[in-house]
Amino acid sequence: MAETWTRKENKAIVEDYLDMLQHEQTGKDYVKAEHRRALIEITGRSHGSIEFKHCNISAVMEILGLPHIVGYKPRGNFQRGLFEAVEALVNERPELYELLTGEVGMLRDSSAEYRAEEAIVVDEAPPQHGGQEEEIPEEIERIVRRFEHPAERDARNRNLGKAGESLVYEHEKRRLHSLGRKDLSESVRWVARDDGDGYGFDILSFSGKGDKAEQELWLEVKTTNGSATTPFYITRNELQVSNQRPDVFRIFRLYDFRKRVRAYRLAPPLESHVSLTPTIFRASF
Repeated sequence: MAETWTRKENKAIVEDYLDMLQHEQTGKDYVKAEHRRALIEITGRSHGSIEFKHCNISAVMEILGLPHIVGYKPRGNFQRGLFEAVEALVNERPELYELLTGEVGMLRDSSAEYRAEEAIVVDEAPPQHGGQEEEIPEEIERIVRRFEHPAERDARNRNLGKAGESLVYEHEKRRLHSLGRKDLSESVRWVARDDGDGYGFDILSFSGKGDKAEQELWLEVKTTNGSATTPFYITRNELQVSNQRPDVFRIFRLYDFRKRVRAYRLAPPLESHVSLTPTIFRASF
């Protein structure tokens, strides 16, 4: 059985992981092999052990709703010491945390012109399950709760939300134009910006295919810098609209927003894709 990583070793590998992640998120080049060799010198651990620990750290980042390093697929086997190291080092680098959550330094904003290289990669299907399958121990769950919940954090970040809506608005216009429907492209509306938030969706577009080319498409945009399974909020109004018009309503989920801009769509009934959990209660006298 492998020897448990010490607090010093955890600190060293998490510090190095966060450095690489910051380079990746800001578009700076780095060489994973060089970082790995340095960690082997510091810890005396094997190549495989360090690679596995990198994947463990990615799992921690995913649970926190934060981006992780491309190529280090999240793997469980959670250790309290690793979560404590991530918590301590993230708290020491608030500017990095704000970068990872999209609070500052966005590469896109709602006023930026849409560029072809920023095209959204839309997945054919949404995730088949949410979050980690492995149950998180209570002692680790307490550490996780000390961070702001990803859904609450993303909902509060209006700049991130507007940037996502802006990108989807331009994406839909370009998509319809490329299908030879310039008329529909010019009719796409950014409802949340121009008409207000009370409609239960953000973008009015059109299906743009075959006989149903002119069928309306109501897109409610949800944006995160985290992974595909990062939780998000759905308002009571949005849920009601999705139930009333399941033929046209879609959740347009943007994830990994800073780096790659991937997306998937969720069609009603939403309960067939995600678990809906009440989180806010109205207190009345």
